[in-house]
Amino acid sequence: MKKTGLRRHVRRQVRGCLLACLLASASCAGTATAATASAASASASAGADARLRAIHEAEWQWRQGQRLENEEDETSGISAGLPQVDAATQAARRARWEGVLEQLDGVAEQDLSPEGRINYAVYRAQVAALVANGRFREYEKPLNADSSFWFNMTYEARKPFRTRQDYMNYVAQLNDVPRYFREQVANMRAGLARGFTPPKVTLAGRDGTIAGIVGAKPAETPFYLPFKAMPAAIPAAEQDSLRAAALEAIARRVIPAHAELLAFMRDEYVPRATGNLAAESLPDGKAYYQSKIVEYTTTHLAADEIHRIGLAEMAKIRAEMAAVMKEVKFTGGLPAFLQFLRTDPRFYARTPEELLMRAAWIAKKFDGKAEQYFGRLPRSRFAIIPVPPDQAPYYTSGRGGPGVYLVNTYDLPSRALYSLPALTLHESAPGHAFQMPVAMEQGGRPAFRNAYISAYGEGWALYSERLGTEMGIYETPYEVFGMLSYQAWRASRLVVDTGIHAKGWTREQAQRYLMDNTALSRHEVETEVDRYISWPGQALSYYLGQMAITEARAKAEAALGERFDIRAFHDTVLELGSVPLPVLKARIDRFIGEGGKGPYATGQ
Repeated sequence: MKKTGLRRHVRRQVRGCLLACLLASASCAGTATAATASAASASASAGADARLRAIHEAEWQWRQGQRLENEEDETSGISAGLPQVDAATQAARRARWEGVLEQLDGVAEQDLSPEGRINYAVYRAQVAALVANGRFREYEKPLNADSSFWFNMTYEARKPFRTRQDYMNYVAQLNDVPRYFREQVANMRAGLARGFTPPKVTLAGRDGTIAGIVGAKPAETPFYLPFKAMPAAIPAAEQDSLRAAALEAIARRVIPAHAELLAFMRDEYVPRATGNLAAESLPDGKAYYQSKIVEYTTTHLAADEIHRIGLAEMAKIRAEMAAVMKEVKFTGGLPAFLQFLRTDPRFYARTPEELLMRAAWIAKKFDGKAEQYFGRLPRSRFAIIPVPPDQAPYYTSGRGGPGVYLVNTYDLPSRALYSLPALTLHESAPGHAFQMPVAMEQGGRPAFRNAYISAYGEGWALYSERLGTEMGIYETPYEVFGMLSYQAWRASRLVVDTGIHAKGWTREQAQRYLMDNTALSRHEVETEVDRYISWPGQALSYYLGQMAITEARAKAEAALGERFDIRAFHDTVLELGSVPLPVLKARIDRFIGEGGKGPYATGQ
């Protein structure tokens, strides 16, 4: 090689080496920069998660001391004494939660880990609802057509009692009833003075559960139930002592407190309760009703928009109903078909035991299908029991939760067997008595995540009714129609709730809408409408929640195609526990991005 060629070759080699070194150096610098950025991001997430955790752990510990209804840790046993509910305590709670919201404003949400963002969204919505309830002084209206503070107390007697201390604490609760009732009555008087009560028409007969206590012997009241069968580990002499203390507390404290409450309800509260039905007619009514929409639907939809959604969905369901009528060769119109369903004896149980046994059979049918649709099943089982007789006349057709599926056996001609499969799927499994335990059995989750969010919980239960068609639970066209009637029942709530509370509907108008569009009995229609009147917004959660789950599933099926696994989808929805609907939608987007792998398959 000539010298000039050699020099050019050397120069090219040197330039190549220099370029390689520069590229390598840049690559190393880029890797270092990425690593530094990743470390910084991880540090920011850890810091933001820690700040959020410090806020919610401190507040939750304080909240447990407040012993709010539906907020106590179920693992903590029976509490000694009843909660403080006086106005000063309520104001202090509101101030505490407003301070928590200010603290949450200081958390950089974008820096939180994926799980931290879910915790943040759930927790902030929860605290915001508590603040709103304090702002509108919801505690001045501690009853509705569905439930009341005095009847809710009897649920404590149905909890598991395991230790001597549980019984001693419960006796302390019984002795605390007069103080607790006085505070509730003082709040109700304040509400009465400003026109903030349930509508008078929804209170008729609701004093029956109070009168039942006043007229009973101490050992015959629900409050004595825990003492009828006590753990053998408690010595017999101590059992006798605890029973005597309970009987004395019921006789000298509980029954007289109920007698005073009964007089207040009959002589003062019910006669002066508001005659208006609409939530928007209450003090600051428009803002109050919108706050209930936000609380129960976890959306910011307006009443008019929800009303339109309801009408559109009802039209779709009516078309499905018409197809079933054609299948059974019914030649009349929908009103005639509904009358046929409401009156033909073949569709109704003859005894309460028959209704309960049919419910149990349907629940066992689900058990035979469960593993095809769910990868993780809850360890918790549930009992099927009748609604207590003193509450049954005003109670809904059924209700489920951890460990129990309540079936209303009152007025059997109003409890259609063709609707029982949909009711059972909703209240037992895979609905409430299935979903709630799955959520509660998740490990490493903050305690506040076990709180119930209606849009998610009721949306899932209503989705479970539709899922029954895929699972083969409905065996006749009439049972399919029963499911559709239940779908129409929930879709009609979007129309009726907003109609009553924002559009001036009358009670009779709401009843007629349900009678014309569902197969519900007259008794069910009347109790349901009174529930919607006295509990604004809650009825909106069901269908809007179902729509969110159904839309998320359709999106996942379209995106994943053959990779879509129904078990993985259901596991992903259920492992979240109760969350606001926007959180659910975001989680399914992530599910799609991860290729449709369920939470247990990926080790999450």
